[in-house]
Amino acid sequence: MKLSLRSHLLIRITHVLFLGLLALSFAPLALATQPERQVLLRDITDIEGVRDNQLVGYGLVVGLRGTGDRQQTYFTVQTLANAMKRMGVQIAPGQVVVKNVAAVFITGSLPPFARPGSKLDITVSSAGDAKSLEGGVLLMTSLRGPDGQVYAEAQGPLALGGYSEGTAGQLHSVNHPTVGRIPEGAIVERDANVDLSHFHTVSLMLRNPDFTAARDMAEAINKDFQHTVATPIDSRTVQIDVAGAGASSVPILISRVQSLSIPFHSPAKVTINERTGTIVMGGSVTLSPVSVLHGSLSIEVETTYTVSQPLPFSSGGTTQPVANTVLAVKDLPAQSIRLENGANVDDLIRGLHAIGATSHDIVAILQAIKSAGGLQADLEVI
Repeated sequence: MKLSLRSHLLIRITHVLFLGLLALSFAPLALATQPERQVLLRDITDIEGVRDNQLVGYGLVVGLRGTGDRQQTYFTVQTLANAMKRMGVQIAPGQVVVKNVAAVFITGSLPPFARPGSKLDITVSSAGDAKSLEGGVLLMTSLRGPDGQVYAEAQGPLALGGYSEGTAGQLHSVNHPTVGRIPEGAIVERDANVDLSHFHTVSLMLRNPDFTAARDMAEAINKDFQHTVATPIDSRTVQIDVAGAGASSVPILISRVQSLSIPFHSPAKVTINERTGTIVMGGSVTLSPVSVLHGSLSIEVETTYTVSQPLPFSSGGTTQPVANTVLAVKDLPAQSIRLENGANVDDLIRGLHAIGATSHDIVAILQAIKSAGGLQADLEVI
Protein backbone atom coordinates (compact mmCIF):
# COMPACT_ATOMS: atom_id res chain seq x y z
CA MET A 1 0.00 0.00 0.00
CA LYS A 2 1.35 3.37 -1.01
CA LEU A 3 1.09 6.40 1.27
CA SER A 4 1.04 9.92 0.02
CA LEU A 5 3.52 12.57 1.19
CA ARG A 6 0.75 14.19 3.26
CA SER A 7 0.12 10.89 5.07
CA HIS A 8 3.84 10.49 5.80
CA LEU A 9 3.96 14.00 7.31
CA LEU A 10 0.88 13.37 9.47
CA ILE A 11 2.35 10.13 10.79
CA ARG A 12 5.68 11.85 11.48
CA ILE A 13 4.04 14.79 13.32
CA THR A 14 1.86 12.41 15.35
CA HIS A 15 4.94 10.41 16.35
CA VAL A 16 6.81 13.55 17.44
CA LEU A 17 3.82 14.81 19.45
CA PHE A 18 3.46 11.43 21.14
CA LEU A 19 7.12 11.41 22.14
CA GLY A 20 6.85 14.99 23.40
CA LEU A 21 3.79 14.20 25.55
CA LEU A 22 5.51 11.08 26.83
CA ALA A 23 8.57 13.09 27.85
CA LEU A 24 6.39 15.70 29.57
CA SER A 25 4.51 12.99 31.46
CA PHE A 26 7.76 11.52 32.80
CA ALA A 27 9.41 14.91 33.51
CA PRO A 28 7.81 15.40 36.97
CA LEU A 29 8.78 11.82 37.86
CA ALA A 30 12.38 12.47 36.81
CA LEU A 31 12.47 15.66 38.85
CA ALA A 32 10.92 13.90 41.82
CA THR A 33 13.44 11.03 41.71
CA GLN A 34 16.42 13.35 41.24
CA PRO A 35 18.53 13.09 44.43
CA GLU A 36 18.80 16.15 46.64
CA ARG A 37 22.14 17.75 47.23
CA GLN A 38 23.58 16.54 50.53
CA VAL A 39 26.03 18.44 52.74
CA LEU A 40 28.10 17.13 55.65
CA LEU A 41 27.42 18.63 59.06
CA ARG A 42 31.13 19.44 59.50
CA ASP A 43 30.87 21.84 56.54
CA ILE A 44 27.97 23.91 57.90
CA THR A 45 28.39 23.82 61.70
CA ASP A 46 30.78 24.75 64.49
CA ILE A 47 31.08 23.32 68.00
CA GLU A 48 30.05 25.75 70.72
CA GLY A 49 33.04 26.55 72.94
CA VAL A 50 35.57 25.31 70.37
CA ARG A 51 36.88 28.36 68.49
CA ASP A 52 39.93 30.39 67.53
CA ASN A 53 41.27 33.24 69.67
CA GLN A 54 42.82 36.40 68.25
CA LEU A 55 46.35 37.39 69.25
CA VAL A 56 48.13 40.72 68.83
CA GLY A 57 51.56 42.13 69.62
CA TYR A 58 53.80 45.13 69.00
CA GLY A 59 57.45 44.85 68.00
CA LEU A 60 60.30 45.85 65.72
CA VAL A 61 61.43 44.73 62.28
CA VAL A 62 65.16 45.23 61.68
CA GLY A 63 67.52 44.70 58.77
CA LEU A 64 65.68 46.92 56.27
CA ARG A 65 67.58 48.54 53.40
CA GLY A 66 66.95 52.16 54.33
CA THR A 67 63.17 51.76 53.94
CA GLY A 68 62.26 51.84 57.64
CA ASP A 69 60.52 54.51 59.72
CA ARG A 70 61.85 58.04 59.50
CA GLN A 71 62.95 60.29 62.36
CA GLN A 72 59.45 61.79 62.69
CA THR A 73 58.07 58.45 63.92
CA TYR A 74 59.13 58.95 67.52
CA PHE A 75 57.66 55.74 68.98
CA THR A 76 59.95 53.66 66.75
CA VAL A 77 63.17 55.10 68.15
CA GLN A 78 61.71 54.97 71.66
CA THR A 79 60.92 51.27 71.23
CA LEU A 80 64.41 50.66 69.84
CA ALA A 81 65.96 52.47 72.83
CA ASN A 82 63.91 50.35 75.26
CA ALA A 83 64.96 47.14 73.45
CA MET A 84 68.61 48.18 73.59
CA LYS A 85 68.26 49.01 77.29
CA ARG A 86 66.98 45.49 78.06
CA MET A 87 70.15 44.18 76.41
CA GLY A 88 72.41 46.39 78.52
CA VAL A 89 72.97 49.22 76.04
CA GLN A 90 71.94 52.66 77.30
CA ILE A 91 71.12 55.20 74.54
CA ALA A 92 69.07 58.38 74.38
CA PRO A 93 66.06 58.13 72.04
CA GLY A 94 66.73 61.62 70.68
CA GLN A 95 70.15 60.55 69.44
CA VAL A 96 68.97 57.50 67.50
CA VAL A 97 68.94 58.03 63.72
CA VAL A 98 68.36 54.76 61.87
CA LYS A 99 66.39 53.93 58.75
CA ASN A 100 66.70 50.17 58.92
CA VAL A 101 64.10 49.71 61.69
CA ALA A 102 60.29 49.77 61.52
CA ALA A 103 57.65 49.53 64.26
CA VAL A 104 55.05 46.86 63.45
CA PHE A 105 51.94 45.21 64.79
CA ILE A 106 51.78 41.41 64.72
CA THR A 107 48.47 39.57 64.47
CA GLY A 108 47.66 35.89 64.55
CA SER A 109 44.99 33.37 65.44
CA LEU A 110 45.33 30.77 68.19
CA PRO A 111 43.42 27.65 67.06
CA PRO A 112 41.49 25.45 69.49
CA PHE A 113 43.39 22.66 71.22
CA ALA A 114 46.72 24.47 70.67
CA ARG A 115 49.46 23.07 72.90
CA PRO A 116 52.77 24.62 73.98
CA GLY A 117 55.24 24.13 71.16
CA SER A 118 52.67 24.38 68.37
CA LYS A 119 53.52 26.83 65.61
CA LEU A 120 51.28 29.56 64.17
CA ASP A 121 51.32 31.71 61.03
CA ILE A 122 51.44 35.44 61.76
CA THR A 123 50.93 38.67 59.82
CA VAL A 124 53.23 41.67 60.31
CA SER A 125 51.98 45.18 59.45
CA SER A 126 53.87 48.48 59.56
CA ALA A 127 52.72 50.92 62.26
CA GLY A 128 54.79 53.91 61.09
CA ASP A 129 55.81 55.50 57.79
CA ALA A 130 58.14 52.77 56.54
CA LYS A 131 58.30 52.42 52.76
CA SER A 132 58.83 48.67 52.70
CA LEU A 133 59.43 45.73 55.04
CA GLU A 134 61.27 43.75 52.35
CA GLY A 135 64.19 41.78 53.74
CA GLY A 136 63.32 42.55 57.36
CA VAL A 137 63.48 40.27 60.38
CA LEU A 138 60.99 40.48 63.25
CA LEU A 139 62.58 40.57 66.69
CA MET A 140 61.09 38.40 69.43
CA THR A 141 57.63 39.74 70.25
CA SER A 142 55.03 38.57 72.74
CA LEU A 143 51.53 37.90 71.39
CA ARG A 144 48.71 38.51 73.84
CA GLY A 145 45.08 37.43 73.91
CA PRO A 146 41.98 39.45 74.86
CA ASP A 147 42.67 38.69 78.54
CA GLY A 148 46.11 40.33 78.37
CA GLN A 149 48.01 37.06 78.88
CA VAL A 150 50.94 36.06 76.67
CA TYR A 151 50.04 32.99 74.58
CA ALA A 152 52.80 32.93 71.96
CA GLU A 153 56.19 34.37 71.04
CA ALA A 154 56.89 35.49 67.46
CA GLN A 155 60.15 35.97 65.58
CA GLY A 156 61.60 35.39 62.12
CA PRO A 157 62.21 36.74 58.59
CA LEU A 158 59.30 38.25 56.67
CA ALA A 159 57.90 37.02 53.38
CA LEU A 160 56.33 39.80 51.28
CA GLY A 161 54.03 39.62 48.28
CA GLY A 162 55.10 43.02 46.95
CA TYR A 163 57.94 45.49 46.68
CA SER A 164 58.64 49.21 46.44
CA GLU A 165 61.58 50.59 44.46
CA GLY A 166 62.75 54.04 43.39
CA THR A 167 62.71 57.50 44.90
CA ALA A 168 60.14 60.26 45.16
CA GLY A 169 58.72 61.03 41.74
CA GLN A 170 59.87 57.71 40.29
CA LEU A 171 58.52 55.29 42.89
CA HIS A 172 57.23 51.92 41.65
CA SER A 173 55.23 49.88 44.13
CA VAL A 174 53.57 46.47 43.67
CA ASN A 175 50.90 45.15 46.07
CA HIS A 176 51.48 46.07 49.74
CA PRO A 177 55.17 46.14 50.67
CA THR A 178 54.36 47.23 54.25
CA VAL A 179 52.52 44.00 55.14
CA GLY A 180 54.20 40.60 55.31
CA ARG A 181 53.75 37.11 56.72
CA ILE A 182 55.93 34.71 58.66
CA PRO A 183 54.79 31.10 58.13
CA GLU A 184 55.01 29.25 61.46
CA GLY A 185 56.62 32.37 62.88
CA ALA A 186 55.08 32.08 66.35
CA ILE A 187 55.40 29.35 68.98
CA VAL A 188 52.59 28.72 71.47
CA GLU A 189 53.78 29.15 75.07
CA ARG A 190 50.53 28.84 77.05
CA ASP A 191 48.10 25.91 77.01
CA ALA A 192 44.72 27.01 75.62
CA ASN A 193 43.25 23.53 75.32
CA VAL A 194 39.51 22.96 75.79
CA ASP A 195 38.76 19.98 78.05
CA LEU A 196 35.94 18.12 76.28
CA SER A 197 35.65 15.47 78.99
CA HIS A 198 33.57 17.84 81.13
CA PHE A 199 30.98 18.43 78.39
CA HIS A 200 27.55 17.07 79.36
CA THR A 201 26.03 18.40 76.13
CA VAL A 202 27.52 19.19 72.74
CA SER A 203 25.97 22.12 70.89
CA LEU A 204 26.29 22.32 67.12
CA MET A 205 25.90 25.87 65.79
CA LEU A 206 24.84 26.47 62.19
CA ARG A 207 26.95 29.06 60.39
CA ASN A 208 23.83 30.24 58.54
CA PRO A 209 20.79 30.20 60.86
CA ASP A 210 17.90 28.18 59.43
CA PHE A 211 15.06 26.47 61.32
CA THR A 212 14.65 23.87 58.55
CA ALA A 213 18.35 22.97 58.62
CA ALA A 214 18.26 22.72 62.44
CA ARG A 215 15.27 20.36 62.25
CA ASP A 216 16.88 18.22 59.53
CA MET A 217 20.11 18.06 61.51
CA ALA A 218 18.34 16.89 64.69
CA GLU A 219 16.36 14.27 62.73
CA ALA A 220 19.51 12.93 61.03
CA ILE A 221 21.33 12.60 64.37
CA ASN A 222 18.38 10.90 66.09
CA LYS A 223 17.96 8.52 63.15
CA ASP A 224 21.64 7.55 63.30
CA PHE A 225 21.52 6.89 67.06
CA GLN A 226 18.04 5.29 66.76
CA HIS A 227 16.62 7.32 69.64
CA THR A 228 16.27 10.96 70.64
CA VAL A 229 19.61 12.47 71.62
CA ALA A 230 19.51 15.76 69.66
CA THR A 231 17.11 18.65 70.21
CA PRO A 232 16.92 21.85 68.11
CA ILE A 233 17.13 24.84 70.45
CA ASP A 234 16.65 27.63 67.89
CA SER A 235 17.46 28.41 64.25
CA ARG A 236 21.21 28.14 64.93
CA THR A 237 21.75 25.61 67.73
CA VAL A 238 21.16 21.86 68.03
CA GLN A 239 22.00 20.34 71.42
CA ILE A 240 23.17 16.72 71.81
CA ASP A 241 23.00 14.80 75.10
CA VAL A 242 26.41 13.16 75.61
CA ALA A 243 25.18 10.58 78.16
CA GLY A 244 22.17 9.64 76.01
CA ALA A 245 24.35 9.16 72.95
CA GLY A 246 26.37 6.48 74.74
CA ALA A 247 29.64 7.35 72.98
CA SER A 248 32.90 6.36 74.65
CA SER A 249 34.21 9.94 74.45
CA VAL A 250 33.11 13.38 73.31
CA PRO A 251 35.62 13.53 70.38
CA ILE A 252 34.25 10.21 69.03
CA LEU A 253 30.70 11.54 69.38
CA ILE A 254 31.58 14.75 67.51
CA SER A 255 33.36 12.80 64.76
CA ARG A 256 30.32 10.54 64.29
CA VAL A 257 27.90 13.45 64.19
CA GLN A 258 29.99 15.56 61.81
CA SER A 259 30.10 12.68 59.31
CA LEU A 260 26.29 12.76 58.90
CA SER A 261 24.70 14.65 56.01
CA ILE A 262 21.44 16.53 55.51
CA PRO A 263 19.67 17.99 52.43
CA PHE A 264 21.02 21.37 51.39
CA HIS A 265 18.51 24.19 50.87
CA SER A 266 19.96 27.12 48.97
CA PRO A 267 18.88 30.42 50.59
CA ALA A 268 16.93 32.86 48.44
CA LYS A 269 19.31 35.80 48.73
CA VAL A 270 20.79 38.45 46.45
CA THR A 271 24.00 40.22 47.52
CA ILE A 272 24.96 43.50 45.82
CA ASN A 273 28.22 45.43 46.00
CA GLU A 274 27.33 48.98 44.96
CA ARG A 275 30.96 50.08 44.73
CA THR A 276 31.87 47.55 42.04
CA GLY A 277 28.44 46.70 40.62
CA THR A 278 28.89 43.02 41.54
CA ILE A 279 25.72 40.96 41.95
CA VAL A 280 25.68 37.45 43.47
CA MET A 281 22.39 35.54 43.66
CA GLY A 282 21.18 32.21 44.99
CA GLY A 283 19.81 29.61 42.63
CA SER A 284 16.33 29.62 44.21
CA VAL A 285 15.67 33.34 43.78
CA THR A 286 12.45 33.99 41.83
CA LEU A 287 10.50 37.07 40.76
CA SER A 288 6.82 37.87 40.67
CA PRO A 289 5.37 39.07 37.34
CA VAL A 290 6.96 42.48 36.85
CA SER A 291 7.52 45.09 34.16
CA VAL A 292 10.67 47.22 34.13
CA LEU A 293 10.75 50.57 32.31
CA HIS A 294 14.26 51.94 31.92
CA GLY A 295 15.20 55.23 30.32
CA SER A 296 18.17 57.58 30.30
CA LEU A 297 18.36 61.35 30.55
CA SER A 298 21.76 62.88 29.81
CA ILE A 299 22.56 66.57 30.35
CA GLU A 300 25.96 67.89 29.27
CA VAL A 301 27.18 71.41 29.92
CA GLU A 302 30.31 72.46 28.04
CA THR A 303 32.02 75.80 28.65
CA THR A 304 34.73 77.23 26.39
CA TYR A 305 36.63 80.48 26.76
CA THR A 306 37.61 82.93 24.04
CA VAL A 307 39.66 86.13 24.32
CA SER A 308 38.05 89.49 23.53
CA GLN A 309 40.54 92.17 22.43
CA PRO A 310 39.99 95.87 21.49
CA LEU A 311 40.30 96.96 17.87
CA PRO A 312 43.77 97.87 16.62
CA PHE A 313 44.88 101.46 17.32
CA SER A 314 41.80 102.06 19.53
CA SER A 315 42.24 104.40 22.48
CA GLY A 316 40.30 102.33 25.07
CA GLY A 317 39.26 98.80 25.92
CA THR A 318 40.91 95.85 27.65
CA THR A 319 41.63 92.26 26.77
CA GLN A 320 39.41 89.84 28.75
CA PRO A 321 38.16 86.24 28.46
CA VAL A 322 34.59 85.53 27.36
CA ALA A 323 32.78 82.32 28.44
CA ASN A 324 30.70 80.44 25.86
CA THR A 325 28.36 77.85 27.40
CA VAL A 326 26.71 75.10 25.35
CA LEU A 327 23.92 73.01 26.88
CA ALA A 328 23.12 69.61 25.32
CA VAL A 329 20.20 67.50 26.54
CA LYS A 330 19.72 63.90 25.38
CA ASP A 331 16.56 62.14 26.46
CA LEU A 332 16.75 58.59 25.14
CA PRO A 333 13.52 56.66 24.66
CA ALA A 334 12.66 54.33 27.56
CA GLN A 335 12.98 50.60 26.96
CA SER A 336 10.98 47.97 28.79
CA ILE A 337 11.14 44.25 29.56
CA ARG A 338 8.41 41.95 30.84
CA LEU A 339 9.03 38.99 33.15
CA GLU A 340 6.41 36.31 33.60
CA ASN A 341 5.66 34.35 36.77
CA GLY A 342 8.52 32.06 37.85
CA ALA A 343 11.30 34.09 36.22
CA ASN A 344 14.55 34.30 38.14
CA VAL A 345 17.11 37.06 38.60
CA ASP A 346 19.27 35.61 35.83
CA ASP A 347 16.42 36.17 33.35
CA LEU A 348 16.05 39.74 34.62
CA ILE A 349 19.76 40.55 34.30
CA ARG A 350 19.93 39.10 30.78
CA GLY A 351 16.95 41.24 29.83
CA LEU A 352 18.50 44.35 31.36
CA HIS A 353 21.76 43.77 29.52
CA ALA A 354 19.77 43.42 26.32
CA ILE A 355 18.34 46.94 26.72
CA GLY A 356 21.78 48.39 27.54
CA ALA A 357 21.56 48.74 31.33
CA THR A 358 24.87 49.02 33.18
CA SER A 359 25.80 47.16 36.35
CA HIS A 360 24.94 50.17 38.50
CA ASP A 361 21.58 50.48 36.70
CA ILE A 362 20.87 46.84 37.51
CA VAL A 363 21.65 47.46 41.19
CA ALA A 364 19.16 50.33 41.31
CA ILE A 365 16.51 48.32 39.43
CA LEU A 366 16.86 45.33 41.77
CA GLN A 367 16.41 47.62 44.77
CA ALA A 368 13.29 49.14 43.18
CA ILE A 369 11.85 45.67 42.41
CA LYS A 370 12.47 44.62 46.03
CA SER A 371 10.68 47.75 47.28
CA ALA A 372 7.74 46.98 44.98
CA GLY A 373 7.48 43.43 46.39
CA GLY A 374 8.50 41.70 43.16
CA LEU A 375 11.72 40.09 44.46
CA GLN A 376 11.04 36.99 46.54
CA ALA A 377 14.41 36.95 48.30
CA ASP A 378 16.53 38.81 50.83
CA LEU A 379 18.44 41.72 49.30
CA GLU A 380 21.74 42.58 50.98
CA VAL A 381 23.76 45.63 49.92
CA ILE A 382 27.41 45.64 51.00
